[in-house]
Amino acid sequence: MAYEAVLVEKTEHIGIITLNRPEKLNTFNVPLGRDLNAALEEMDEDRDIYVVIIRGNGKVFSAGIDITDFPKKGILEYRPWITLMEKMTITIAQMKKPVIAAVHGVAAANGAGLVAAADLAVATESARFGLTAIDVGLFCMGPAVPMDRCVGKKHCLELLLTGDLIDAEKAERIGLVNKVVPEDKLMDEALAMARKLAAKSPLALQMGKETYYTMMDMPYDKALQYANEMFSELCTLKDAEEGVKAFLEKRPPKWRLE
Repeated sequence: MAYEAVLVEKTEHIGIITLNRPEKLNTFNVPLGRDLNAALEEMDEDRDIYVVIIRGNGKVFSAGIDITDFPKKGILEYRPWITLMEKMTITIAQMKKPVIAAVHGVAAANGAGLVAAADLAVATESARFGLTAIDVGLFCMGPAVPMDRCVGKKHCLELLLTGDLIDAEKAERIGLVNKVVPEDKLMDEALAMARKLAAKSPLALQMGKETYYTMMDMPYDKALQYANEMFSELCTLKDAEEGVKAFLEKRPPKWRLE
């Protein structure tokens, strides 16, 4: 599929999506919102892709939503528009494949929401993060949803209410990113992380991610019951049989994808 606002590539069972509006700091508009979701969904259906990386082209990861799209809309126009801008949060949560954000420059507003929505994130030492909509009389209501689940109430509200940009060290400390690396090592580290995941059983990864996101909103006992049921199902698959056998035989497993 041809895309207008993202670039896509595939290597070693890893899909790479590049936000490609560098002249607009990779801000979200209708084409970017549409293309990002379509690319994620396409990669999720591609049996040859096990892990997905999202990165930004140019100086920054993403500076949020393109504010030139704001003027002269009524509420009936804003609803589907903002739903499209935030759809990637749901798409990533519903995907079978793990998604890694590789962040440089700035991830602000919707860009920060995308980082929070990703399953894992790597950032450069100079990267900065913020929920900055409050500075222009708005509020990052959509990004607040994944951000709250990622960093918790106090940190999320600090970002939302102040609009301050935090550095990569603090982003790692509060749990927004998993690892901070030198500027020239960003994709090396993101690819290393993706390769590590891609070497695992694809079915175990997919069932594990699905189980995690499904049980998040369940009562504690129901979540445990559901998780146990999914683990029982996973135990019946040939990949589980092969994984245990390979471990006992002290050899690399050969995943069967069944």
